[in-house]
Amino acid sequence: MAGLINFEDEKEVKQFLDNLGVEYSYQCYREKDPEGCQRLADYLEGVKKNYESTAQVLKHNCEVNAHGESCYKLGSYHVTGKGDVAECLKTAYSCFMKACNTNGKKSVDACHNVALLAHDGRAMEGGTDALTARRYYEKACDGGFAPSCFNLSALLIEGSQGVDKNMSLALKYALQSCELGHVWGCSNASRMYKLGDGTEKDDQKAEELKNRAKELHGQQKERQLKFGE
Repeated sequence: MAGLINFEDEKEVKQFLDNLGVEYSYQCYREKDPEGCQRLADYLEGVKKNYESTAQVLKHNCEVNAHGESCYKLGSYHVTGKGDVAECLKTAYSCFMKACNTNGKKSVDACHNVALLAHDGRAMEGGTDALTARRYYEKACDGGFAPSCFNLSALLIEGSQGVDKNMSLALKYALQSCELGHVWGCSNASRMYKLGDGTEKDDQKAEELKNRAKELHGQQKERQLKFGE
């Protein structure tokens, strides 16, 4: 049938992939379609393994079209210096911030990365910015990102300049991360109920959360074993 690709024919597959690249390039630069630019970047990265060209497309799509997924990926490139871009956490932070504020496919992941870099301090002028970290952990946690809920809980347990210790709120976020499947969120919440940190002591609740942590840990080990088979 016309239009079907014989994927056992190396020459035919190569022609098909080359045509895809031309199509995505046309979508991006002629039709000025941000999604076409993202497809082009994915194609250049995944098919052609041309990371320098990928970085150029990502930069264009982020700066010109404010495309969240491209900004997120560009930020990741700047973290490691991939694609011959400058290895710069401050630039990565800026890219993640743009992606976070777009409410796109990668916005929650990007908000988490903004919080991580603010918490770490290396991307900030004045060092650690716990208040910004808290704000963006909250945003990512609200989006259902378990590691952000857990990190937010830990931040509230420890306290920092601009963020006071708040054990009851820390417990809330530990429980939220647990509900989202975070092993250490369940473990921390169990310990807090056991000791009465941020809540009244409740041995039964502590045991339930401890068992949930064990269950999640077992599931993770099982997935790892299956992946390695």
